Amino acid sequence: MPLSAPRRSALSDQVISQLRGQITSGEWPVGSRIPTEPELAEQFGVARNTVREAVRALAHTGLLAIRQGSGTYVAATSELAGVMHRRFAGTDPHHVSEARATLESSAARFAALRRTERDLRQLDALLARRESAWGARDKEAFVEADTALHLAVVSAAHNDVLTALYADLGDLLRQALRDHVTGPLAQRELMDHTPLVEALRARDAETAATEAEAYALNCLPEYALPAYAPVRG
Repeated sequence: MPLSAPRRSALSDQVISQLRGQITSGEWPVGSRIPTEPELAEQFGVARNTVREAVRALAHTGLLAIRQGSGTYVAATSELAGVMHRRFAGTDPHHVSEARATLESSAARFAALRRTERDLRQLDALLARRESAWGARDKEAFVEADTALHLAVVSAAHNDVLTALYADLGDLLRQALRDHVTGPLAQRELMDHTPLVEALRARDAETAATEAEAYALNCLPEYALPAYAPVRG
């Protein structure tokens, strides 16, 4: 539906709001190329320079990345995620894993006490999706499924601040996982996440916290713990 604010600045604000909504809703996932400037101008019923102004504003916040000669891509799911991605890009992977382990272990402890049956159904579905992606040797599908599973664990804690903070770190964690998953996806190297989901099902807070922490730290070889060795299959 065309936008109809009388002033160009107001139009630009509305286009920014529309673009942000399509990003945060997941309609345009991170890494995807958004429609071209002419296409967006037609979609919103505004001039191309208004679209250009809105896109540049979102690129400045880190939501979008403009690649000359290629197009404009979604870089983050929120302004804070964009800031975090820029701030921590190139950070020591040890520090990323330690931060992830701290957040996930705390969230898993709460999730074991607060999870609902709906949470468990979602976790079961994501666990199956993760294992299927690994079995199909589809790295990108595995990265997305694994990231979604861990976010679902955090979400099951039903703490809005923890969930939002983890979600804003999601792009950084997703890239760290991509960097970690190298070479062919061999079934013997799959780290089974079933024990974590089962600990949540049993409302075993300590086991859930320990499992979540171990998964994050095991992304780095020097942290590997014998009790959490990769599942052999």
